[in-house]
Amino acid sequence: MSVSTAAVAPSLCAPLPVLGGDVTVPLVTGGEVAYAALDYAASAPALQRVWDDVAAYAPYYGSVHRGAGYLSQLSTDLFENARRTIAEFLDCRADDQLVFTRSTTDSLNLLAAALPAGCQVFVFETEHHASLLPWQDARVTYLDAPRTPGQAVETLERALAARTASVQQGHGPALVCVTGASNVTGELWPVRELAAVAHAHGARIVLDAAQLAPHHPVSVRDLDVDWVAFSGHKLYAPFGSGVLAGRADWLRAADPYLAGGGASRKVTRREDGGVDVEWHESAARHEAGSPNVIGAYSIASACKALTEAGFDTLVARERHLIAKVREGLADVPEVRILSLFGDDAPRVGVISFVVEGWNSSHFAAALSAEYGIGVRDGLFCAHPLVRTLLGTDPETQGECGAPEAAPGEKSLNAIRVSFGAGTPDEHVDRFVHAVRELVTEGAKWQYRTEDGRCVPAVG
Repeated sequence: MSVSTAAVAPSLCAPLPVLGGDVTVPLVTGGEVAYAALDYAASAPALQRVWDDVAAYAPYYGSVHRGAGYLSQLSTDLFENARRTIAEFLDCRADDQLVFTRSTTDSLNLLAAALPAGCQVFVFETEHHASLLPWQDARVTYLDAPRTPGQAVETLERALAARTASVQQGHGPALVCVTGASNVTGELWPVRELAAVAHAHGARIVLDAAQLAPHHPVSVRDLDVDWVAFSGHKLYAPFGSGVLAGRADWLRAADPYLAGGGASRKVTRREDGGVDVEWHESAARHEAGSPNVIGAYSIASACKALTEAGFDTLVARERHLIAKVREGLADVPEVRILSLFGDDAPRVGVISFVVEGWNSSHFAAALSAEYGIGVRDGLFCAHPLVRTLLGTDPETQGECGAPEAAPGEKSLNAIRVSFGAGTPDEHVDRFVHAVRELVTEGAKWQYRTEDGRCVPAVG
């Protein structure tokens, strides 16, 4: 049962246990320190619960859908039960299909391959590359970055209205692709409102929930989206797995994403020497090959753990950490937090910023080498968005940066700190202290560029 936010003391809530909490790393200044993993937006650490569940199952591992033996039957049941658990976690409709994939990127490329002929896709330039790039073979309309949630809805409304008004473009299906939470700013997008606009104009909508699902409940029914995609490794579940869940009709009508065993129901030779294939209409149609049963099981385990912990409790604690980071950075005048929707916009635990006088690669390297803090620097696989947030004119080039970068772009990057259900207060406190100290006192070590990365200089 979920606990109401009012009943929680967020700063006192214990985080969900994750692997790696006791890992120590060396500092260039001497000694070791417990590693502060603050790069959850790239890959969240595995929940201890997930690791324990997988370890308990590992001795019983067997082939899925392909064996009469006990272990094969057990693994098949576990795989299909995982599908049902995740569908419940997403509050899918009764007739939705849930397809296991390798990642969010894989899920959206699968949907792109299943688009009906002539489908027009609408996507904001603010998307992660996983949801920005798969639509290259379709007619794509790229929408400018909005500066408020309301502007996002208005922009989509105008674009779809223009399509409806055009006789030439108004015929045929349309798809809107939108993120639930930005992997750069952490800001929440008005998914429900965008879905309403899409459906009012006869379009469908797919939600990239890679950054949303680990932090907030995602209900396919409540948000009224047609599909949702996310990755296990963002949801505290390793092993290279992902999910695409939603409407079955386009998936059933499309050629299999991969041709091979598992996707085919019946294969026969023809007299002319070729073969005829009857493909499955279920999710198996797009799950050719031996499935990643451990990956699927790990996602289901993470879904159970998050549900049992209660999203009200997790969200309350995360808001406490977000406030701590934002208030700490606000006390450093040289730091500028990046935002599309403004300081008051609701967000998840993802914050990107730049530091005046510092190249972001240099700053991130110093956080790691001198404080044992892992963050991300760069353009975060969302190049158009970060360039919009930073402005088109790059700042003065710093002493570190990728040598292969285009002229003037070595400093066109940012720093991202991200956290979640497994983050202790100490990691956030150390990060805020490190930012202040680096800005006021400078780095204690010399750094150089090696293979495009800023690293501590040796000797």
